[in-house]
Amino acid sequence: MRRTLALCLALAACETKTAPPPATADHYDATVFDTIERLDFNKLAAELALPLFWREDANKNKALDAAELEVVWGLPESKLDLWLAAGAFTEKFRGAYKAIAERAKAGPPLKDLSGPEQMRRAALIKELSQGRPTLVAWDFRTAPPADRAIVQHIMTAAETIETLYAAQSGVLALRGDVAKQDPESRAVFFRNQAPWCTAPATQNDAACNALPAKPEKLSGLYPVDAQKDKNFCEALQKQKGDLMSPFTVVKKGASGFEAVPYTVEYKSEMEKISNELKAAANAITTPDEAAFKKYLLAAAQAFLDNNWPPADEAWAAMNVANSKWYLRIAPDETYAEPCSQKANFHVSFARINPASVEWQKLLDPVKNDLEKALAALAGPPYQARTVAFHLPDFIDIILNAGDSRSPHGATIGQSLPNFGAVANEGRGRTVAMTNFYTDTDSRTTLRQLAESLLDKDSLAMASTDPKPQLMSTVLHEAAHNLGPAHQYKAKGKTDAQAFGGPLASMLEELKSQVAAAYFADWLAEKKLITDVQRQEAHASDVLWAFGHISRGMYDEGKKPKPYSQLAAIEIGFLVKEGAITFDANAMAANGIDKGAFKMTLAKFPAAFEKLMGIVAKVKAKGDKAGAEKLVKEFVDADAAKLMHAVIAERMLRAPRASFVYAVKY
Repeated sequence: MRRTLALCLALAACETKTAPPPATADHYDATVFDTIERLDFNKLAAELALPLFWREDANKNKALDAAELEVVWGLPESKLDLWLAAGAFTEKFRGAYKAIAERAKAGPPLKDLSGPEQMRRAALIKELSQGRPTLVAWDFRTAPPADRAIVQHIMTAAETIETLYAAQSGVLALRGDVAKQDPESRAVFFRNQAPWCTAPATQNDAACNALPAKPEKLSGLYPVDAQKDKNFCEALQKQKGDLMSPFTVVKKGASGFEAVPYTVEYKSEMEKISNELKAAANAITTPDEAAFKKYLLAAAQAFLDNNWPPADEAWAAMNVANSKWYLRIAPDETYAEPCSQKANFHVSFARINPASVEWQKLLDPVKNDLEKALAALAGPPYQARTVAFHLPDFIDIILNAGDSRSPHGATIGQSLPNFGAVANEGRGRTVAMTNFYTDTDSRTTLRQLAESLLDKDSLAMASTDPKPQLMSTVLHEAAHNLGPAHQYKAKGKTDAQAFGGPLASMLEELKSQVAAAYFADWLAEKKLITDVQRQEAHASDVLWAFGHISRGMYDEGKKPKPYSQLAAIEIGFLVKEGAITFDANAMAANGIDKGAFKMTLAKFPAAFEKLMGIVAKVKAKGDKAGAEKLVKEFVDADAAKLMHAVIAERMLRAPRASFVYAVKY
């Protein structure tokens, strides 16, 4: 299970080796590259599908210098030496800079296009404009040879993970088509890992598609014919055999539907990944990374035999004490596919941040007390368990690939695995990603958005410091291991069986999000954190929820968005309990917007305890009607929609962060 931040867009990379050069401009003879401001350079480079990013104006000369350029992973021609040589810009870079400068001056060349094509390209530009490229950069060039080899092999494996995820998403065959298109089309496919638009203002625009043919959105995990029935997920689930097992593709055979193992359906790609993981393991020759080596070898085997539990065991045995690396390369989350049953391939590659040790020392002694508190709110038939999960490790992401690179938010916390003995016995691993959203641009944007929505008194409680959000993430991810979780059975049924996949996913995330707030109050009452920490976490969570609400409650295919819906339930309930009020006549803190939200933090603890009890009881009893009632009141009701519209209008004024990755080795 994972937690995402709606204020940010993850910029997705499309592995396409056959794309034409993105810029064909002639030589640009400037010696000082000061024509374009930094943010505009990055925006337009992304729009032109160029793998270029101006990291910072380190010397404050308002010009792009060679030492300030990063080359983004995943796009064609993303090799550093194509753009920089001997510390200087290459001829290729000069041509690209000229193309960016011309785009800045003249805009996109749309006037000679047909009417429908003008509409499509304009929609794509609008889609891209809703994201602000935001860099995650690492330089391993001076690292030990073993580290450089590990990075190289994991990065290569990640490219193939991209291919697997494209196959699962049903877009692998479309890569060649999009490579022949205009830069805007390639850029959207790169960001979204698909041709379909997903940003809030364009996801329902019929013209917005990276391919002029506008292909229908169909999953690669199920037969095309079966997907013609809008209720195909339920129909397949009723068929004989375990068609919905998470590590299989449903195919139509001679005798009906059958579940084909990933290792059969994706044999070639999985063998390639296995070989890279073995090579990374072989680069480790010292005992200090024995745990990491064991996981690499176990994962390599899982990619050959589709037997994931041994890899999960090796992965769960890693921690801050026995490895400096974090890697999860596997099929895990189910959110991205229409039935929320099949595990999607992803890579999360990171270095351990040792600061997590302090949180582990704080929470480890009380995690069974937290379980008892949640169990008391859930009530019968749920009973408190003895829990033994790992508390969150802090990690600094190097690269996300595949399902980890959502176009509308980066994962900031995750608890895995979701299946098997390690998950069912509470022995999984939980992590919090600590190097996202800490850049100056992201924090400045967050402050501006908060000023447009909150009144002055409430703004004073809100902080753009990432620490309060990090605390909430830690508690959220810990809560996935507490109370009635996704593998808990009520009346003999798991969450997915009792509620259906999408509703079950939303409920589990709602439980964990509300629990994070409830536990913050619990910890403050026990004097384990301060009242200021508690209050800042609550205020931060309100902004977090506003961000997700602004994304809309359903995607373009009318599938529920779990984080948006849980955010709507949380905020709607706080409003219902008087902990948040909206005054249509009050001025927002920016002095411009009329109408502002006011937080009365003294009322938050009682409201969260009440909501925690409702959600925990729904899950404990497998109460689908109770879950649907929450959605009806706080997601779909007209009054809720009016409030969501106010939030969305203000939150969507600023482009969201779209993460790009630059890794040198």
